[in-house]
Amino acid sequence: MQERACQSKSGVLHVVATPIGNLGDITRRAVDVLSRVDVIAAEDTRHTRRLLAHVGINTPLVSLHEHNEAQRLVGLLARLEAGESIALVSDAGTPLISDPGFRMVREAQRRGLTVVPIPGACSIIAALSVAGLPTDRFVFEGFLPARASARQRHLQSLRFEPRTLVFLESSHRINAALHDLTATLGATRPATLARELTKRYETLRLDTLAGLTDWVTSQAERAKGELVLVVAGASVEPRRPRAASLAPEAVLGALLEELPVKQAARLAARLTGAPRNSLYRLALEQRR
Repeated sequence: MQERACQSKSGVLHVVATPIGNLGDITRRAVDVLSRVDVIAAEDTRHTRRLLAHVGINTPLVSLHEHNEAQRLVGLLARLEAGESIALVSDAGTPLISDPGFRMVREAQRRGLTVVPIPGACSIIAALSVAGLPTDRFVFEGFLPARASARQRHLQSLRFEPRTLVFLESSHRINAALHDLTATLGATRPATLARELTKRYETLRLDTLAGLTDWVTSQAERAKGELVLVVAGASVEPRRPRAASLAPEAVLGALLEELPVKQAARLAARLTGAPRNSLYRLALEQRR
């Protein structure tokens, strides 16, 4: 287990959350870190430059996204090991949550470098907080598969998940995703669609999956923007084969091969629902 030293000759990798829309959501700590690091590794330097201009920061930027992360990793890690500090940011929200940066953080941890989280905005947590669905236990599923067959198979595996489900979805796939969710999880499953959180056209819609499907498909504008879908977990467990459907005689016979008569009869009664006294008498006859 890695332990972080109080003093380190190496630089620090700061994983910095930035606003998901409203620029007023940036924290004072994030501003402080972004202003004093040696370089900011940004998913899109143009996007981040606008944020930096808003808060009056001129720290140098370098791009770090899914297409160049492997190539940039060596140079950035070398700068950390040489004593420079780096801030890692995504276009919006908390880095690594369906955004680039995992390789960078993992390799920095492997090398014993100091990695510090600078928490802040996160769209899935923001959506959960206002969805009106249980938040004590939830599972984040990220983006559903783009292909219909793969998406439907994945949703089948979630039919009986009791925890609240949280998905991200793109504007051009939300209609198909809602149709598949309705068909797989059920038309009456409660759900909340959070659209453009913290932005000008922020919208929150609480309904059933069928209701959300109708609502989104009725107007094209409702499918636009950044979308988070929060879906209630399953209220019932999947049906399992009932032990009572097993023949009591067969269950008793199997138990008698390993257990004394009384214990075998008691367990057989518990498993099958058959009367214990009758099973006990049957067990005595089978043991003769």
